[in-house]
Amino acid sequence: MIRGIGDPLVAVYARAYLCRVGIEVAPYLKDNLSKNFFDFLLTFKQVHGDTVQNQLVAQGVEIPSYLTLYSPAIDWILQCIAYRAAETLLTEMMERCRMLGNNALLLNSVMSAFRAEFIAARAMDFIGMIKECDESGFPKHLLFCSLGQNLALADPPESDRLQILNEAWKVITKLKSPQDYINCAKIWMEYTCRHFTKREVNTILTDVIKHMTPDRAFEEAYPQLQSMIQKVITYLHDFAILFSLEKFLPFLDMFQKESVRVEVCKCIMQAFIKHQQESTKDPVILNALLHVCKTMHDSVNALTLEDEKRMLASLINGFVRMVSFGRDFEQQLNFYVEARSMFCNLEPVLVQLIHSVNQLAMETRKVMKGNHSRKTAAFVRACVAFCFITIPSLTGIFTRLNLYLHSGQVALANQCLSQADAFFRAAISLVPEVPKMISIDGKLRPSEVYLLEFLCNFFSTLLIVPDHPEQGVLFLVRGLLNVIQDYTWEDNSDDKVKIYTSVVHLLSAMGQETYLYHIDKVESNDTLYGGDTKFLAETSRLCEMVISQILEHLKNLGKDETLKRQSHLALCFFNSLLAHADLRNNKLNQLAVNLWNLAQKHGFADTKTTVKTLEYIKLQSKYPEFSHFTELMLRLPLQSRT
Repeated sequence: MIRGIGDPLVAVYARAYLCRVGIEVAPYLKDNLSKNFFDFLLTFKQVHGDTVQNQLVAQGVEIPSYLTLYSPAIDWILQCIAYRAAETLLTEMMERCRMLGNNALLLNSVMSAFRAEFIAARAMDFIGMIKECDESGFPKHLLFCSLGQNLALADPPESDRLQILNEAWKVITKLKSPQDYINCAKIWMEYTCRHFTKREVNTILTDVIKHMTPDRAFEEAYPQLQSMIQKVITYLHDFAILFSLEKFLPFLDMFQKESVRVEVCKCIMQAFIKHQQESTKDPVILNALLHVCKTMHDSVNALTLEDEKRMLASLINGFVRMVSFGRDFEQQLNFYVEARSMFCNLEPVLVQLIHSVNQLAMETRKVMKGNHSRKTAAFVRACVAFCFITIPSLTGIFTRLNLYLHSGQVALANQCLSQADAFFRAAISLVPEVPKMISIDGKLRPSEVYLLEFLCNFFSTLLIVPDHPEQGVLFLVRGLLNVIQDYTWEDNSDDKVKIYTSVVHLLSAMGQETYLYHIDKVESNDTLYGGDTKFLAETSRLCEMVISQILEHLKNLGKDETLKRQSHLALCFFNSLLAHADLRNNKLNQLAVNLWNLAQKHGFADTKTTVKTLEYIKLQSKYPEFSHFTELMLRLPLQSRT
């Protein structure tokens, strides 16, 4: 019945429908599919007959536009035939196409339907057929596009590869329409990158620039140009080779629209971070990637989303971490200084640079084994100065606090004592500026828990910081205590007492003859004072002041609604005295007993904790140095809640 349909376009869609039904009803029968297609080939010459031609003239339809209407139906029929078909069937189809005078429309559908491996193996045969096609109905460049898509999926014989590229590019480079040209070039770029060296890739880039620059044709082809860049960086993982391409950076210059240019730069940086296995100091790579990163950085403005800023900063940081000049530390520092000037609007990048410079200072110390020469000492001071200058430009309060502390520790480790003092004083002066609430991941959260964490870390560092000869005993500790005392704490918070408890731990450690830890080649207060009575007296005075503050807070918790907090804090402070105080002192011994009784006074003490505490005291009392714990136990009754 379909053979009786007079309109060839209607007939081919009827055949496509029949193939669809046939596949559903009898999926393993292929004879009916082949008959359908061969019947279509017999009637296809009707397209050029007077009836169809007159109809097209009457309707004002051009023959190329009309022929494209056949493609979906022919593609479907051929896909049904080609599904799991043997390679011999492709040979038969190619012969049929030759018999029809290498009809371009049919040839295109054949290349679209059969497996890419089959097409690639016969690539030169297809090129010969394409060259013989009549171009009036179906443009040859579309046939080369279809062939190129197959060659991107499967490899042709090695001996044919260069000839295939030359034959295809002869046709592509003659295209007058920039859109037709770039659509073809985009497809064949992948083939070129897969099988050839940087010379051929550079030639393609040169030709693309030549075709797309006149009349700013590139402005209408950004997606295709982006695709070409993506293909180049997908196959050229060696960035030294990539940036040695003479036309790569001029190619990037065609991306004049900022949003597109930034996306391309992100693409390049993602590829670099993914594929660059070793750190680099190659000036070609560094200059090119600094330009790429600068482009990303300069796109940031007041309207840029935080997620976008984070992504850009992450990519730039990935680049910064991959740059290494080996033992040439001065060149490394110069690079960080240049990067700071280029990426000043992205805070995470500045943070990364500060960490990198601190690491550089510590690597210098490692190389010199802690014994700095005049030159390396000056270099380390330059690193410290870099950090001290950069930190104030950051906006995050806790970022600044932690970096002041970290940089101070690095300065201390490198025997830069006055610089370390400057960092620690800066951190102390910054504590009063800590707001009650801070934004974390877009949500407001109380800051006290973060302040508590920072101060505890700070105390552990202050133990080994030697006093400044002109500032008096425990200058930094006294300054920090003043700041803590003046800070406005939340009324329902016990963080101030927790901090004061940590201060007691610090002062207790400072009173020891020898500190628990030291920094190599830095004399701490245990060495400087050598158990001097003036120093110990100041330590005791500060300790008494802090303890009085803790007891005052416990007293203020004597109301019904805060008795549970009072019990918990009293027990915590009791345990602190147990660990850090000399309980042979009658005054401290009595204080410990009073705290124990206060913890149990209103029945809020945790029984498990108190029992374990007593077991610990009993265990320790067996050691000669803790024999006084035996008497202490007799004064610590365990009260039940009833």
